[in-house]
Amino acid sequence: MKLSTQVKPISYLKSHTAEIVKDLTESREPMLITQNGEAKLVVMDVKSYEEQEETLALLKMLALGNREIEQGQFRDAEDVFAELDKADH
Repeated sequence: MKLSTQVKPISYLKSHTAEIVKDLTESREPMLITQNGEAKLVVMDVKSYEEQEETLALLKMLALGNREIEQGQFRDAEDVFAELDKADH
């Protein structure tokens, strides 16, 4: 995702809101909004935002799992499955 392809001033956002909503929903590409020449906002469609949030949540879980493994806070899968087998019988 290159934000540099969709950079618009805030005045464009104000005057073309409906068009921007349509374009972002169709393209699913975020738009960078500038104010006085400085990047201020990223505007994106809801589906892309939700997917990004889900991806971040998954990455956080993976990082937590890796940290627990590094700290020795885990059990061998064989032990877990053996314990589950005992519980079933």
